[in-house]
Amino acid sequence: MSFVRPEAKAALWRWREVLAAVVVALLGVSWIGGPGGLLGWIGWVLVVVAAALAVVGVQRARFRTGAGGPGVVTVDEGQIAYMGPLTGGMVAAREMERLALDPTARPAHWILEQPGQPTLHIPVNAEGAEALFDVFATLPGLRTEQMLSELNGGAAHPVVIWERRPSRPPEARLH
Repeated sequence: MSFVRPEAKAALWRWREVLAAVVVALLGVSWIGGPGGLLGWIGWVLVVVAAALAVVGVQRARFRTGAGGPGVVTVDEGQIAYMGPLTGGMVAAREMERLALDPTARPAHWILEQPGQPTLHIPVNAEGAEALFDVFATLPGLRTEQMLSELNGGAAHPVVIWERRPSRPPEARLH
């Protein structure tokens, strides 16, 4: 028997890194204001670590758009696999050429392109889709904040988030 509503539990789980950062920061502040000395210096380190954890936690929480969507995403050693009710496939993160977001699909879909492979469409709320954040963060030159703003911005058309070699004229902007 749980005393926490499922919606509240889901919200707390979505923001888990930020909550952990708050706990670490409170511990650091208590050590700074408490006994002082060496423990005070460690407290300052904890506050800095908590700030970094909070920044990453906010980004991850913004990336998590929910669960229970169609299909399952797994990431294993750089291989992104999606098994859905109608489609599926695999893409190697190192060989990806383009990452796009299609907000017009219901739910919105990540579009991953790799040469020689069919284009992979992954719903943003598929089970395990939160693991894509770490994979996308390793793409060279990807601007995480731009990706998150597009994901939560409600664009009216598909948007290219990242591409290895631009296939557009140099004067055309990526975002």
